[in-house]
Amino acid sequence: MKRTMKLSSAFCTAALLATALAGCSSSNSNSSNSSSSPQGSASTSASAPASQAAASESSKPADSADIPTLVWWTIGGQIPANFDKAIAAMNDYTAEKIGVKVDIKVASWGDWDTKINTIVNTGEPFDIMFTNNSKYSQQVAMGAFADLTDLVQSQTPDLYKLIPEKVWDGTKIGGKIYSVPTYKDSSLTQYWVFDDKYVQKYGIDTSKIKTLQDLDKPFHDMKAGEGKSFYPLSLTQGDGFNGFFNGYDDMTLGLPPVGVKVDDASRKVVSVLEQPDVMAGLKQLHQWYQDGIINPDAPTKTEADKGRPFFAAQAFPGAEASWQINEGVEKYDMFQIFGPIYTTSTIQGSLNAISANSKHKEEALKYLQLVNTDPKLRNMLAYGEPGVDYQNVDGEKLIERTTDTWPLASYTQGTFFDMAVTKGAPEDQWDQVKKLNEQATSSSVLGFALDISKLTTEVANTKAVWDKYRYELLTGASDPEKMVPKIVSELKAAGLDKIMQAAQEQIDAYFK
Repeated sequence: MKRTMKLSSAFCTAALLATALAGCSSSNSNSSNSSSSPQGSASTSASAPASQAAASESSKPADSADIPTLVWWTIGGQIPANFDKAIAAMNDYTAEKIGVKVDIKVASWGDWDTKINTIVNTGEPFDIMFTNNSKYSQQVAMGAFADLTDLVQSQTPDLYKLIPEKVWDGTKIGGKIYSVPTYKDSSLTQYWVFDDKYVQKYGIDTSKIKTLQDLDKPFHDMKAGEGKSFYPLSLTQGDGFNGFFNGYDDMTLGLPPVGVKVDDASRKVVSVLEQPDVMAGLKQLHQWYQDGIINPDAPTKTEADKGRPFFAAQAFPGAEASWQINEGVEKYDMFQIFGPIYTTSTIQGSLNAISANSKHKEEALKYLQLVNTDPKLRNMLAYGEPGVDYQNVDGEKLIERTTDTWPLASYTQGTFFDMAVTKGAPEDQWDQVKKLNEQATSSSVLGFALDISKLTTEVANTKAVWDKYRYELLTGASDPEKMVPKIVSELKAAGLDKIMQAAQEQIDAYFK
């Protein structure tokens, strides 16, 4: 996710969801992007004590000098003036509660990919790191994360019991647990969202919008009516059109050009960019770019504007209440376009892993347990400084947000189910999210995660090729009829065929 991430198979970029819940000023950074797209033009690092879990109440350190401070790298928006004060309040609470603090460091939406790659590749010390399906399997293959399989059950039984077995299973690689999943809308439901003032002004019937092509007339009507400098579909490089590859399961590889169609009972691994439905969608994006529907700086734009007239997001009922605050829009109309569906990648869309080199693995796990089980800490992480960024309306169950500057994306942190509902959203919002999970269909390859231990070179090389072209392709800036053959050719030279062959062999063996 929460601005959001990472081109996952999900429509919503982490960025969008982040905006929905994080309060980042536009973007998700995945969130917050405004929620929908990566934000932040420069990598932002924030450090502040933030108490973390370390043991039980009875075993907490005798004095503050003995309290460990854990480094937690996450993704988010621009750091507000009260960030250190807010984190200090969390640290005071968790130091007293479990004898642990955290130093929360924030990589901006636009720089998250590069920053996290650098940290892992150089061995920079950290204790906890937010990751997702676009990077997780590769990072595990590199030995970056600790094996938590036994530790999570022996040291944090409440955390282990809280998260359903299906969700834990979705994080496993080689049968082992290397991260704590954020138990939330772990199935994927995609929404498209219009500013209601344009819906009313241009008579847009959202009930009749089912496909990308159905958006063409509303977008052109808005463009004609609002003028040359108005862009109905404002995109950023990190997201492109959120959820564009939702129809294909990437097998947790984090490489959208290869996958299995989610409803393909034969489970055939395909070159996704060459599929007719995907090519048609890419052509539509390119046409919109040429027509001025998409902003011309989309391939280089790292931070989403506020007040977007339209965006796509992975979400859930009531998410528009937070989007309206974050975007400064009076009313958003959101409608479901895809899902709910479970894939292994949707489960891996938001994870927190612990460094294999951390000296405080148990403390890190206990801190994550507190995040997932303590409503007070959960709300502070999600919404900011009490009394400044939000006000409690009904204990820890209902809050009213009073600022839109809190940078941390709540979808990256922990479960939604111990977090307050924002005033204006349905009071049973989180119950509705649970129902979406319960109603979700399953991808044809649910449970399968590609083992890349013998494909590390090919995966690294093909991802490098994809990263070179994806911004322009997914914002419509490049002509797919010319660019896709070039991309596929370079992907093949980098090892795509070997990856596809190994994936097919592994899937056939897994589902035998």
